[in-house]
Amino acid sequence: MSLISKKIRNSARGQQCQVRIPGVCNRNPETVVLAHVGKGSGMGQKCDDIHATYACSACHDVIDRRVRMGSASELLVYAYEGMVRTQKLLLEQELIQVAK
Repeated sequence: MSLISKKIRNSARGQQCQVRIPGVCNRNPETVVLAHVGKGSGMGQKCDDIHATYACSACHDVIDRRVRMGSASELLVYAYEGMVRTQKLLLEQELIQVAK
């Protein structure tokens, strides 16, 4: 079972896209959702909500390969960089914590 957090999912509303694919990103916070990066533990399962990024609809379509462009490895870099930026924002919003 994946780690699911309604608070983390809802936190994407109104945020800036953190994936930022050049020539793709629509920079529209109204379209931003929490987009999962990577695979879950089984067929058709999503990964944990902490392994996700704030993504606009255009970038989300590209990293999920609904729109084909670029190489899979190049898109994975954008997705993981977005995930790192999103995790920093989640820490700032105190939606995730690191043990001290």
